This record gives sequence, C-alpha cells and structure tokens, in this order.
Amino acid sequence: MLVRFCKIGFVAVVALFFSVIAYGNITDYDSNWQFVQHVLSMDTIFPNSTLKWRAITDPNLQTAGYWGIIGWEALTALVLWIGVIRLLAAVSGLGFARAKGIAAAGLTMGFLLFGLGFVVVGGEWFAMWQSETWNGQQKAFEFISMIGLALVILLLPEPAEA
Repeated sequence: MLVRFCKIGFVAVVALFFSVIAYGNITDYDSNWQFVQHVLSMDTIFPNSTLKWRAITDPNLQTAGYWGIIGWEALTALVLWIGVIRLLAAVSGLGFARAKGIAAAGLTMGFLLFGLGFVVVGGEWFAMWQSETWNGQQKAFEFISMIGLALVILLLPEPAEA
C-alpha cells in the first residue's frame, strides 16, 4: 500500500502544480500574457526569419489563445484532483488499477499542454526557440519530464494485480 500512496503523491504534486499555474495566470494575468503575446506575434525572433508569416498579431486572437491555455491548465488541475480522489478511494482495494484512468488522463493533458502547446506549437510553429527573451522551451521540457515521470510511475503495474 505504501507504493500506492507514493503513486498518489506523484499525481497530487502535478495536480498542485497545475492548480498553482492556473491560479498564478489568473491572479497575475499580465506576466504570462506578455509571454504569450510575444511568442504569438513572433516579434523577438530572428529579424530575417522567413517564418514570420505565421505570426498572430490580432489582440483578440492572442487573448483567446491565452485564455485557452489558462482554461486547459485549470481543467488539467481539476481532472488530476479527481484522479487523486479516485486513487485514494481505491488505495486499499483491488480496483486501484482501474482508478488510475482519470489520473492518467490528467497527466496526459498536462503533457499535451507543454509538449504540443509549448514545444511543438510555441517552440517550432511560432519559432520561440529563436527568441532570446521569450523562449520557454527549457521550462516546457522540465515540466514534460516531471509529468512524464509521474505518468510512468503511476502506470507501473501493481504487484498484487500483475
């Protein structure tokens, strides 16, 4: 049962992480708004980059994108907390493996946000890697590592159910 509590702990840490991120983006809206705005407008990438045609400079679209990110973060936190509750409810029973599904879905949502959203879309499509000021790829990879590790640990088979 100790191993199960460890797995729940990993999921809970990621749930708290997404809760804090969403809360921070709502309560300190402007800090990350500037990040999203600069990445989407591609105004700090290499001056001669031929990729600038991809830029989104419409403030309404940028705002929608930012709120989409915040909404996804909040939804990810919610799904993860539901996963934590379901895992805790099944911690001493045979249904623990079945209870992993919601938590795995939440971890996958988090992985998609940083993997697809920040590495693929932000990093490559909007050429965030070309910006010295607004490049969040390293942080995205750190977050992906934490989330991926939690997902792998969660999905390891249970000794009693293997």
